[in-house]
Amino acid sequence: MSFFILGFFTGLSLILAIGAQNIFVIEQGLKKQFVFIVCAICAFSDFLLIFLGIFLFHYFESFFSPFAELILNILLLLFLIHFVWKKIKSINTNFEINQKNQTASLVSIIIKTLGFTYLNAHVYSDTVFFLGNFSKSFLINQKLSFGFGATFSSIIFFFTLGFLSKFLSNYLKSNKVWRIINILIILFMSALSIYVLINILG
Repeated sequence: MSFFILGFFTGLSLILAIGAQNIFVIEQGLKKQFVFIVCAICAFSDFLLIFLGIFLFHYFESFFSPFAELILNILLLLFLIHFVWKKIKSINTNFEINQKNQTASLVSIIIKTLGFTYLNAHVYSDTVFFLGNFSKSFLINQKLSFGFGATFSSIIFFFTLGFLSKFLSNYLKSNKVWRIINILIILFMSALSIYVLINILG
């Protein structure tokens, strides 16, 4: 499998969830308030955090003993199991969107976007820890390809969410749509869990 494609679908699986940041992007899209700026900040932030994780694990890779690598792989597996379990529990999740068109300044929107992004603990566990840890055994060109694939999924996701929010919001309110999305994510992340488990046992 192409490492770019692997990065794309892994990144998409992590980001495709109902969260405060995603709902905020949809709301800004519906209100047509600084949509490009909001989407660009979210996507660029993911790019920074994804490659921070990849290069941190790449730099410290030479210091890892076999035992340390085993511990990291076990933590990676536990992360995946927890992620899949949360998806199973939230398989019928729905959400509400605030469509009140309140006037907001560019500065306040930027501050809100940065807050929803960098004050969210999950963004660090998903990008820096998980993607960095998952790609630690790849060759450097494979890591770069994987990182760009994950970044591309973030760009596609946020700009689609922002600029097609009116169209998508009708579907995203449907439990059936989210059930299908969550099932696909569960299957993909379960396959990654098996891959990590094989590496641990091997």
